[in-house]
Amino acid sequence: MKKNVGMVGIGLMGLGIASNIVKHGHALSVLDHPGNQPLKGLREAGVAVLDSAAAVAAQSDIVILVLTGSPQVEAVLTGTGGVLEGLRPNSVVIDCSTSIPASTLRMAEAVQAAGGRFLDSPMTRTPKEAAEGRLNLLVGGDASLLEECMPLLRCFAENVSHAGPVGAGHSMKLLHNYVSLGTIALISEAAACAACHGVSPEVFVDVLAKGGGGGTALERLKPFLLASDPSGLRFSIANAAKDLGYYNTMAADAGAARQIASAALQTMERALEDCEPGTLLPELPSILRRAHA
Repeated sequence: MKKNVGMVGIGLMGLGIASNIVKHGHALSVLDHPGNQPLKGLREAGVAVLDSAAAVAAQSDIVILVLTGSPQVEAVLTGTGGVLEGLRPNSVVIDCSTSIPASTLRMAEAVQAAGGRFLDSPMTRTPKEAAEGRLNLLVGGDASLLEECMPLLRCFAENVSHAGPVGAGHSMKLLHNYVSLGTIALISEAAACAACHGVSPEVFVDVLAKGGGGGTALERLKPFLLASDPSGLRFSIANAAKDLGYYNTMAADAGAARQIASAALQTMERALEDCEPGTLLPELPSILRRAHA
């Protein structure tokens, strides 16, 4: 059954999600916002562009949020003109943002108090896979609600994993990003040291790939290490620092060990201090080289 879908957050990831939702025949409305990607293609496809999140929610069976983090999610849901002001009874809010689980639980309670239902469904992969409809989703919430929403999620996701109850999706996303970004930070620091000692990028990558340093993180960084061209991996150091900060908050809330996580966060924060706003993650090795020169 086709749904009336609303979206808030048409950034690099949200644009791909929106395009695939429309491609599969669902009616879509989106919030007009300066942070959106260009909406010309969506407008031409018949997507309604509305001036408040409340207006988007008022005509949607399902509202999808694709935002930067917890402060933005809280503002869009509970702020003036927010989603909760226009939420239909029994409609669903699906939060695809990366958020702190403690905030997620509060927002889920607020949605339920307003008569709605809630799933946290953060993503892995990149804008390329978003455009291709091949994202990975990590879902927290009721299993029967996930099953109800699965046809819509399959419009833009290749793999959908039920992580557990509400909040488990965002917890798993932070765990995933900590391991992924922590590994990238480690490889980047080693690459910077390799350059200082005259080891070529080709040798560095080849030896790691054939040994214990091989894996997805190295393969993702490999073309940028070899070519010094970060343009293909659209993930900023600022976002990496944000995600690692969220992980450290989650670990602190649970009383879990986080010495390595703290060091990874400090690496990203130091890199941020030494780079231009918007610098992409593959530039991290050269930034670390400069920082230690």
